[in-house]
Amino acid sequence: MSSEMITADLVDLELDRSADTKEAAARALATRMVTLGRVTDLDGFLADVAAREAQMPTGLDGGIGIPHCRSAHVTEPTLAFGRSTTGIDFGAPDGPADLIFLIAAPAGADDAHLTILSSLARQLMNAEFTDALRAAPDAESAAALIRGEDPPTPASVDSSSAEPDSHADKADPAPPFRIVAVTSCPTGIAHTYMAAESLENAARAEGVELTVETQGSAGFTRLTAETIEAADAVVFAHDVPVRDKPRFAGKPTVDVGVKAAINRPAELLAEAREKAARGEVTAPASPTPVDNAGDSGDSYGTKLRKWLMSGVSYMVPFVAAGGLLIALGFAIGGWKIDKAPSVAEHFIWTDHTSWAALLFQIGGLAFAFLVPVLAGYIAYGMADRPGLVPGFVGGSVAVTIDAGFLGGLAAGLLAGAVVLGIQRVRIPPVLRGIMPVVVIPLISAAVVGFLMFLVVGKPIASLQSALTDWLEGLTGANAVILGVVLGLMMCFDLGGPLNKVAYAFAVGGLTHPTDGSLKVMAAVMAAGMVPPLAMALATTVRGRLFTKTERENGKAAWFLGASFITEGAIPFAAADPLRVIPASMAGGAVTGALSMAFGCTLRAPHGGVFVVPLIGQPLLYLVAIATGVCVSTAAVVLLKGARRTAGPAGDGGLAAGSADEARVPVAA
Repeated sequence: MSSEMITADLVDLELDRSADTKEAAARALATRMVTLGRVTDLDGFLADVAAREAQMPTGLDGGIGIPHCRSAHVTEPTLAFGRSTTGIDFGAPDGPADLIFLIAAPAGADDAHLTILSSLARQLMNAEFTDALRAAPDAESAAALIRGEDPPTPASVDSSSAEPDSHADKADPAPPFRIVAVTSCPTGIAHTYMAAESLENAARAEGVELTVETQGSAGFTRLTAETIEAADAVVFAHDVPVRDKPRFAGKPTVDVGVKAAINRPAELLAEAREKAARGEVTAPASPTPVDNAGDSGDSYGTKLRKWLMSGVSYMVPFVAAGGLLIALGFAIGGWKIDKAPSVAEHFIWTDHTSWAALLFQIGGLAFAFLVPVLAGYIAYGMADRPGLVPGFVGGSVAVTIDAGFLGGLAAGLLAGAVVLGIQRVRIPPVLRGIMPVVVIPLISAAVVGFLMFLVVGKPIASLQSALTDWLEGLTGANAVILGVVLGLMMCFDLGGPLNKVAYAFAVGGLTHPTDGSLKVMAAVMAAGMVPPLAMALATTVRGRLFTKTERENGKAAWFLGASFITEGAIPFAAADPLRVIPASMAGGAVTGALSMAFGCTLRAPHGGVFVVPLIGQPLLYLVAIATGVCVSTAAVVLLKGARRTAGPAGDGGLAAGSADEARVPVAA
């Protein structure tokens, strides 16, 4: 360990003389850091330590306390060590801690120093190391031990060598049980690596083959697809979301907090074995957009798609909440509710118009965030949290100059690119602590604001205006063709990127609604309702063409389709994509074309049939949806029926039914 990390001046072997609480212990050790110039603001740093402690106690079994945090008040990664004969309570299950490590990391600490800190965290799981610290005669000896100048012999060597020998003596050795694990904690400095070490020690003792991915501040190396595929079970020990969690789909999974892996690793491994033996598979949570921000091996086109989807995915809740509140305002107060005075100045409790105005104005405020949120989270997908400030600033500029949805896209990409560029610049260590909270937001916001106001914003605003005029002028065959295209996009990937592009295009038009943009919104929602409704109808009229599970899914698809949740058709498409997707696209194209031809309009960006009273030409709108549903239903029934008649030879290797149902003869 680097000699710059800890010195004898940062060691207090009589900590109990000056501290009997965790707050006092942190202050005593932090004062030593201040004296050496490692911390610039004692109270500010202690506030950051307390905030981290409030998230989760940092006491560990075995008499260890590891208060730690990232702080803008830290000039360089530093470690202070204190020893208490009476013990100090850090919230560990087995009682007070006598070994206290205060870890201070700058907000912009580099990977090299964080790797050193993670190495210490692993050593704390070694009993010989902690015993040597308890016996250290003076501060210099303790500092030398922590620096690794006199490392103890790892206790794990004996267990790792003895256990494989006992298995090797068996006459018929069984293949090892394989587990992959992911560990992560909020700060990513200590618990992440201690949990990994604890699991690895327990795995050696149990004869389990374990591979751990530590998602800490020092960076991490992803588990390979081959390693995950070969694993029999998965252990998640985390207090922050696991990055790229869908990689582990289809595996028996144990999901716990990070401290559980530190305190009872053998129990977690045993639980993983039991779940694997029962064949119990836990479906992983859907990935967050930043999880999908683009691996290093992705092509630029793939990364761009993921960045854009990051922004769209975070924008959708604002669309749903704001749009439905606006729709309720119109439903209660009529079409002139947008002319009502501010409810902050004029509100009558007994007047329904005032309540309608309240809903409309709240929805309008939520809706006003669409472009800034889109831009901010595109930048977030590219550069993580440092991209948020310039992204939101750029998105707000796009709103100010009427660059609209297209301006938001450009602002998000610009913000992410600027932040990534700044992060490539080599920064002196003294400035690293203020980079994420001062330098990066300041420079990136200024650069993005300049570019959006004076360089790219005005041309984009002109393009947005031209697009709006084009939509307004769409009539006849042109409108029908646009409806067909939007319908095909909504149904091609059933909630995937192409679907989201069409939806975002429609929602973007609502920021400055015109008759043309309202028609586009109506066509998009109508087409998006078709696939789940069609699958629900198909499972009702020709249930024998579907598996039992699909028939159950069909019952839920009625509600999902009626609510404009296109993803309700995904279970059917996953089982038989070459029949379900073309059938869905056919119905979506018909519905989109009819909606545009009928001149249907829609001011609410979500809600399905529940906002039909707010639709222009509501009866014709329902006719368009019903027609598309019937087309898709007929198509999927014909395609599946032809597959059954043709038998295995005509199936193309894509059997959609269950094994038992495949043997049931189809009635003529």
